[in-house]
Amino acid sequence: MTEQIEEVLQFWFGELKQGFPVTNRKKLWWFGDEKMDRLIEELFGHQVRMAIWGQLDDWSGQPRGRLALILLLDQFTRSIYRGAVDAFAGDQRAEQLCREGISNGHDTALEASERLFFYMPLEHAEEMSAQNLCVAQLEGMLCATPREQRHHIDNALDFANEHRDLIARFGRFPHRNEILSRSSTPEELAYLNQPHKRYGQ
Repeated sequence: MTEQIEEVLQFWFGELKQGFPVTNRKKLWWFGDEKMDRLIEELFGHQVRMAIWGQLDDWSGQPRGRLALILLLDQFTRSIYRGAVDAFAGDQRAEQLCREGISNGHDTALEASERLFFYMPLEHAEEMSAQNLCVAQLEGMLCATPREQRHHIDNALDFANEHRDLIARFGRFPHRNEILSRSSTPEELAYLNQPHKRYGQ
């Protein structure tokens, strides 16, 4: 089990120094393409499906295992099933794991960049309390982060606020409506007809 957990974390974060990756992870994290999606499916597709089916829940007993499980459910799903409804199949469980982890202090046992992804299910949730909790956690991190590393947290906080603003405005993410077969309201259509971020989906 430990070896599988570390394989997930090593793939996603690589080597860390002062809490952040030594090598640039932007392409993997934010600019996924078909080639990267296929690689994640090849390496971790089976584990993603096991996580969705609840067969890896024992990983959540320790901080790094909980983080790896969150990555499988919240990040790897978005690559393997990009543009399809299953991209969001793990969201509810990932949010639950995140909230439980905050309650039991698992998040504070992790490095800074690991915590950013630990909180990501809150940012992906179509619910205001989750959005507020995400922003609060990141604001707390910002205060505790050395000045030379704060730009990492500032960037994450900007995205968290963008997501929260959308939920405050619409109560959901309009860019998911088509994938999830939801009808868009006139206000949402006006938003969707303007240039807008789709956050990879």
